[in-house]
Amino acid sequence: MESILNILEAPYFDLGLIIFIMILIILYITNIVKLGKIRRNYASFMNKVGNGENIQESLEKYVKQVEEVKKENETLKKGIQQLETGVAGCIQKVGLIRYSAFKDTGSDLSFTLALLNKENTGVVLNGIYSRDMSNIYAKPVEKGVSTYTLSEEEKQAIEKAMKA
Repeated sequence: MESILNILEAPYFDLGLIIFIMILIILYITNIVKLGKIRRNYASFMNKVGNGENIQESLEKYVKQVEEVKKENETLKKGIQQLETGVAGCIQKVGLIRYSAFKDTGSDLSFTLALLNKENTGVVLNGIYSRDMSNIYAKPVEKGVSTYTLSEEEKQAIEKAMKA
């Protein structure tokens, strides 16, 4: 404790302390000047990079635009999901088989047409052509199967549609 008091009472201690404080003040002032110069250079740089505009303002504009695009993307995703849900019930698979129902008619003028959705549910149409008349029959199809008896051509049309 006495040695510390002896140092504090030394004749040049006050002078050394004053010089040290002056050096600190000079360093502080030079740092303030350098910081001001750095800020001016930064502002000048930001204006040059932004082609005369402040780049910070430009970045803020871009961030807002990105946020707007994100909102639009979310809206589009919801719309796409609604469309996908709606399309699931639409006809997506078609199978057509042409054949000759009677031996006395030329060409394959009779047909069987299967129209199915994503879950293989829909209808199978059978158009039978003869020289005297033409008839069309419809049979419901649920998950690739009908409650009605199906002809070979109707089965083929359903299989063809399910593979599509």
